Amino acid sequence: MYNRLNRRRKRAGFTLMEVLLVMAILVILGSLVTVSFVRIQQNANRDGAKNQIKALSTAIDAYTLNIGTAPTTQQGFEALKNAPADLKNPAKWAGPYLEKEIPLDPWSNPYNYEQLTANTYRIWSSGPDGNSGSDDDVMLDP
Repeated sequence: MYNRLNRRRKRAGFTLMEVLLVMAILVILGSLVTVSFVRIQQNANRDGAKNQIKALSTAIDAYTLNIGTAPTTQQGFEALKNAPADLKNPAKWAGPYLEKEIPLDPWSNPYNYEQLTANTYRIWSSGPDGNSGSDDDVMLDP
């Protein structure tokens, strides 16, 4: 009887191999969750940037309808908040076209704006790396 109790006491805990196996499984599961979370966060940031670009485009389109041309590259987004001093007919400016401040992109960088022709423009985010012209730039699909 004493021998049986002694065996049970020895067997009461986990072996080092069992503990290491459980730890390895937990690390693998944690890694999978982390990778999935990072991918979801990256997609959310890209989608957020696209939505903000759409909102800025809507404001610029309203400005263009009133003024007759899109803001110049030099005027940029500021023309949506305050009437530019160099407008030919300041009475046409019916802004502000943005109620809130001009937003930063999800990576805390300013959005880029360029007037291409009198009525066309381009808005983009420099993306996670903050460098304009790289592969991770975010803009609306044509």
